[in-house]
Amino acid sequence: MKTYIKIVSCALLLALSCTACKDFLDVPPTNANDADRAIQTANDAQIVINGIQRQMTNSAYYGRNFIVYGEAKGGDVTLFSQGRGLDALYTFNHNPQANNFAGFWTTIYNVIYQANNLLENIEKLETAGTTENFALAKSEAHTLRALAYFDLVRLYGKQFTDDKSAFGVPNILKTLAYNETPLRATVEENYNQIVADLKAGEAGLPKTKRDGYLNYFANKALQARVHLSMAQYPEALAAAEEVINSGVYNLYSNTQWVNSWQSQFGSESLYELVIEQNQADLARASLGFYFMRRGHQTGALGNFLASTPFLNALRQDMGDVRWGVMARDESSASRLGSCYKYLGSTTFSGDKGSSNYTAVNIKVIRLSEVYLIAAEAALKLPTPDRVKAANYAQQIHRRSPNLPAIDATTISEDLILSEKSKEFFQEGIRYFDMLRLGKNITFDDAFAGISVPTRETTINRTFFKTILPISQDEINANPGIAAQQNPDY
Repeated sequence: MKTYIKIVSCALLLALSCTACKDFLDVPPTNANDADRAIQTANDAQIVINGIQRQMTNSAYYGRNFIVYGEAKGGDVTLFSQGRGLDALYTFNHNPQANNFAGFWTTIYNVIYQANNLLENIEKLETAGTTENFALAKSEAHTLRALAYFDLVRLYGKQFTDDKSAFGVPNILKTLAYNETPLRATVEENYNQIVADLKAGEAGLPKTKRDGYLNYFANKALQARVHLSMAQYPEALAAAEEVINSGVYNLYSNTQWVNSWQSQFGSESLYELVIEQNQADLARASLGFYFMRRGHQTGALGNFLASTPFLNALRQDMGDVRWGVMARDESSASRLGSCYKYLGSTTFSGDKGSSNYTAVNIKVIRLSEVYLIAAEAALKLPTPDRVKAANYAQQIHRRSPNLPAIDATTISEDLILSEKSKEFFQEGIRYFDMLRLGKNITFDDAFAGISVPTRETTINRTFFKTILPISQDEINANPGIAAQQNPDY
């Protein structure tokens, strides 16, 4: 694979150059490092973990594009005008040669490569009899690799609940030689590896809150998310309830919810990636700039607006606390279609002070999602527990204080899905839920009269472009994978 081989080749060149240039310039950073650089201590390993997490904040991954991908395709957003950036995600204008978003493949495999290399280096040290305790770093590496593979297979493979025998992505669990060209595993094989990594990762993680790093409960929350995606409802519920019942994390109250976006590492934040100004900050290319009003004080892109159906759902209760991160969009003075979560607030407060309003941390998973995973899983048990499902869902639904409470008679899959839509707008969850559940996705193209010849107004997961193509560059470098291209590309 060209993209993957390129990573390995660059790593080898880096290693060689580091060997040849032992001068005053050859000073490793103290807060981040590649796994290629030899490690000797647990502290060295943790610096590599910092480097892996920094890679995850790349614009092609959690820093922007992955979250935009999950939002732009799910029906909750629309465009006011085309050509501002990333609108190919909304229009599904993908093919192997253009708009293939191959940066996902390259960046996420780089995360996997770094995790593999770290685990291999630790194994060598342990085989040699080191007395260093690498349990934490190993658990973090396994968990981060699991998350990376989970995200990657959902981009390039069909949903587990749709066709688990379909092609997923290559399962690469070791560093590769420059001439290796691994082929795609099945979706089921990918998921089996994801679960195995998460289980391998849980034991060495502490059960205390770790701001900016994984802990045991973040791992369990990811297990709940993965098991839900596999329709393994008892396992999803058990993992979710372990997080909920731990007492380490607490849901935001209605009065806390809006201001939570102005703070790092809140009581709901199970795992968030740190975005620091002048480090991972994308500034005017940041995630927040794609969802705010165009030109609002800052020359923002303002590419994605809330769709009319989303706003209609939120209008069911004008007292819903989640209106607090919405502001007017460019279409009118009254349409609150711009979202300011990832600017800290509608007043650009950031989460580190107003000077850092584009460097807001990325919340990978929050306790609210765990409650709604528990609700759906309880509802879909072999013997449904409607009371439990309603109780969990109601904890999030209360953010709409003027709507009737959810109870065992009213709880439903659609109600839980609607609650997730409202709670996680701009967090990149919607599209994957719609595919997982086989729902129709209808796009609000009519709002601004957008012409979209590359997809129908309503689609579902049978549409071939709901997963990305393998890029032509990858096929050129690895001809064997051409026979495994996603159907109809």
